Amino acid sequence: MNPAGTTLVIGATGTTGSRTVAQLTAAGHRVKAASRRATPVAGTEPVPFDWYDPATHAAALDGVDRVYLIPPLGDSDPAAIMLPFLHQARTAGVHRAVLLSSSAIPEGGLAVGKVHQALPELFDQWAVLRPSWFMQNFTGTHAHARSIRDEGIIWTATEGGRVGFVDAEDIAAVAVRALTDEHAPNTDLVLTGPEALSHDDIAAIITEATGRVVVHRRLSYEQMRDRLTTQVPVEFAAMLAGMDRAIAEGAEDRITDTVQRLTGRPPHTFRALVEREMRCDS
Repeated sequence: MNPAGTTLVIGATGTTGSRTVAQLTAAGHRVKAASRRATPVAGTEPVPFDWYDPATHAAALDGVDRVYLIPPLGDSDPAAIMLPFLHQARTAGVHRAVLLSSSAIPEGGLAVGKVHQALPELFDQWAVLRPSWFMQNFTGTHAHARSIRDEGIIWTATEGGRVGFVDAEDIAAVAVRALTDEHAPNTDLVLTGPEALSHDDIAAIITEATGRVVVHRRLSYEQMRDRLTTQVPVEFAAMLAGMDRAIAEGAEDRITDTVQRLTGRPPHTFRALVEREMRCDS
């Protein structure tokens, strides 16, 4: 791959997209920052992009040889719009594609799992990032972060199940390596932080680090699904509640060395994240 190429970052203003853009530009790489409103992003060429508006796709792909793919949020069948775009991207000269998926979604599984399955057939150079749940879910605009700020409560159906929560900065660092290293990973990469924590642990760490009491309230699958349907479409709510149930059953209780292996440094701890992002909000 031409090291002087250009990367299209879809979702360039989002949680991992913004951090990937920042790290790419800091390293001197050319970036087209794609967002619905073509929001200006320092050091990039901003371009309008909407998954549901194919008229925006060709201009976004012009002059690009690699792409970081953030699936459309809240879509239970993103393959329907992502696969035609990926065929168009290959025709337009994209050689490498890095897809953001989830540790909870295997190749060929629900939602973006179908895109994961198709990626190796479309591109010779590729990677699928499968991060565990984001640490930023508790500090940003996610429902957990809002309920922490508004109520001092984290609501889940995860019971005491543990998760290897990962910092979005670490996801972005791996994305940059997957996009720019001479050789693409050509595999899927499960990304976690350095420890597996329950939501009880998360609440305790936030309480200790910020001085504000935060508790974890345990809901049933049905209660969680119904709570989520007030925020997202019912099919997506059922899928998310099902992921909570899988956590309760131990599906996310694991740690990987992927961040250390690809970036050369250990992943950030949740306590460090809280001290960095929440102390000023407490």
